[in-house]
Amino acid sequence: MANKRKIINDPVFGFLSIPNELVYDVLQHPYVQRLNRIRQLGLSYLVYPGALHSRFGHSLGAMHLMQEAIRSLRLKDVEITEEEETAAMIAILLHDIGHGPFSHVLEHTLVDGVTHEDISLLMMERINIDLNGQLDTAIAIFKNEYPKHFLHQLISSQLDVDRMDYLCRDSFFTGVQEGRVASERLLKMLDVRDDRLVVQVKGIYSVEKFLVARRLMYWQVYLHKTSVAAEQHLIKILSRAKELAQDGKELFCSPALRYFLYQRVDFSMFSPTSEALEQYALLDDNDVLCAIKAWISSDDKVLSALSRSFINRRLFRGELLDAPLTDEQKKALNKTYAQALGIDEKDGEYLWSEHVSTSNTYSEKADSIDILYSDGTVRDIAQASEILDLAALTRKPTKRYIFKYRL
Repeated sequence: MANKRKIINDPVFGFLSIPNELVYDVLQHPYVQRLNRIRQLGLSYLVYPGALHSRFGHSLGAMHLMQEAIRSLRLKDVEITEEEETAAMIAILLHDIGHGPFSHVLEHTLVDGVTHEDISLLMMERINIDLNGQLDTAIAIFKNEYPKHFLHQLISSQLDVDRMDYLCRDSFFTGVQEGRVASERLLKMLDVRDDRLVVQVKGIYSVEKFLVARRLMYWQVYLHKTSVAAEQHLIKILSRAKELAQDGKELFCSPALRYFLYQRVDFSMFSPTSEALEQYALLDDNDVLCAIKAWISSDDKVLSALSRSFINRRLFRGELLDAPLTDEQKKALNKTYAQALGIDEKDGEYLWSEHVSTSNTYSEKADSIDILYSDGTVRDIAQASEILDLAALTRKPTKRYIFKYRL
């Protein structure tokens, strides 16, 4: 690996090229290599056994699609310098770098008021320090502070290369064919008008398929009832572990996990050079799974029961609710679990969870997907499409569940 001009064989897109030494140096940074140890789809492998791919693979795929998008735009005489191309590729390579183990679980348990987007930017700033300021342009594009707005749209919009890759990649590894999108054609149809991305009218059917695929993948994969049940189960495990740790109970865990269990960590403790960021960067899926296996032997009945059932895939059972639970129903649940497990009623709340899943396919308020017609006019896909209903596109359906520990 001494040669920094490298080819990587990707199962989804084939051979990907690392164009220069700066991109290679970013790829080799420990913060980026950590993404190899974090699954892209969190706990979805419990539903789709093939979904074991990493966030590192997704980041590489998104970087490749960025390279292809820029090549397509240059063919349409859109001016993009080599420096801007490298910066845009680095920005998309690092867009997910702040994700913790099992996606958003840490945001609900181990850290207070800190999102993975916050961490991503801090990690980018730290890598920039380590690489002597060579990521200034990449960070400006990521933050949408660079003069060419369309470069940011390629990273974060309703038709960005991030979504193109994860739909292609996640459908490939789960085997859910409905998620396949025509990424190559979508990229070839891209253009720029008034510093905004547009899609040539010839590509309107590919956009329609992209939106339908995204909707299907959310309800069939990302918000699959069993995947959500597993995530709620894991949140309860970590919440219980943190409560015990805060009470001084000694628990087996890695040093990085201990840092977040045994103290309250909020956004004020994070900076590009802080201990909190360093410890966060040491956390991955392995820390959490190793701890949970050890917690099976805990003398705390709640933590032991939750950990054993999780490791053995006796996940929370989900049921649809027509309305929010009443206080009486919640008390009854706590009492049932208290009597069954011999625990205090107040601890019964760790054995169930009420949760609302929601997703929308398209939002008119966000960066729109604009269709460019041959006469130069531009129309939003919600008005341009003949088969997609505006109300259906923008509606935000929700499902309310109760997830319960299996006695």
